[in-house]
Amino acid sequence: MNTLDALATRRSTRKYLPQQVEKDKINIILKAAYAAPVGHGAYKDLHISVVQNSELLQKTAAYCGKAFGNAAYNPFYGAPTLIIVSAKPKADEQLVYIADIGCVMENMQLAATELGLGCVYLWAMLNRITPCPELIAALNLPEGYQAVSALALGYPEAPLPLRTLSDIPADRIATTFVD
Repeated sequence: MNTLDALATRRSTRKYLPQQVEKDKINIILKAAYAAPVGHGAYKDLHISVVQNSELLQKTAAYCGKAFGNAAYNPFYGAPTLIIVSAKPKADEQLVYIADIGCVMENMQLAATELGLGCVYLWAMLNRITPCPELIAALNLPEGYQAVSALALGYPEAPLPLRTLSDIPADRIATTFVD
């Protein structure tokens, strides 16, 4: 699959098979993350945690479901892998690290699509509720880092339909050309 087709094909997946994602595929996704552009090359201010422990994922999902007021809600949609990207906030309170993480997340999503995996970018579960203390402790983050975004990852219950950019409506986002 070429990059433009991966861009067109990628979408949020909310139903996964229980099959775990293999380490070699995780490593490719991580390499894509490492290739992301980061402001001022501040890669040292980012941290990635790969969680494949099903017991920890189930406990965290239950915690989040309660926090969202729906004990049956699973914010990971049953994905067997969760990749959490954390950052060390800037001393000057600039929020550029959020954009940096957005670039990292997009690279991982495109790599997952290329590998035939499904994924969904999770932000609310880390930012709308107090994160699960057990998960945060298990991440063993360096001092001063905070979890910002997560990627639920796994084999989709139904394969992603292949698309090309010509399949995407041209009026999807209002656009103005200024000459």
